[in-house]
Amino acid sequence: MEIFNNLDWLIYGILIGLFVPIILLVGNKQFGISSSLQNICLVVFPKAKNVFSNYDIKKNDWKLYFVLGIVLGGFLASNIFSAAPMNFLPEKYYSLQGILTLLLGGFLVGFGTRYAGGCTSGHSITGLSMLQLSSLIATISFFIGGLIFTFLL
Repeated sequence: MEIFNNLDWLIYGILIGLFVPIILLVGNKQFGISSSLQNICLVVFPKAKNVFSNYDIKKNDWKLYFVLGIVLGGFLASNIFSAAPMNFLPEKYYSLQGILTLLLGGFLVGFGTRYAGGCTSGHSITGLSMLQLSSLIATISFFIGGLIFTFLL
């Protein structure tokens, strides 16, 4: 059952655009996967609170549900709302070289996220809507890096 066959990109853009004011109205100024993973790390490793001294885990518990919703949404989209069966990963990643590639890629993404002070969704959606110069620079850098890698690989 494929219900999302040809929905226009404009609909998704409007929904994301409406999400930003809602986040700001409820008092949150951080939105993105990397800030959500910070919350998950504190749930899994509670002794790490001294690293994030000003972080209120109770105020940000919605971020855990946000990440779980992404995982659940991906599962539902691939298993229920898709016309064709989907694999979790392409076949080439089920080898030692594939696993090492995923680990290296994950490390580089994690390093880049911490180095840039946030992830692509955090900078490009929330940061730009709040007119932060650092988010504009980060977003431009994300696009340049993506274009370079696209043409190199």
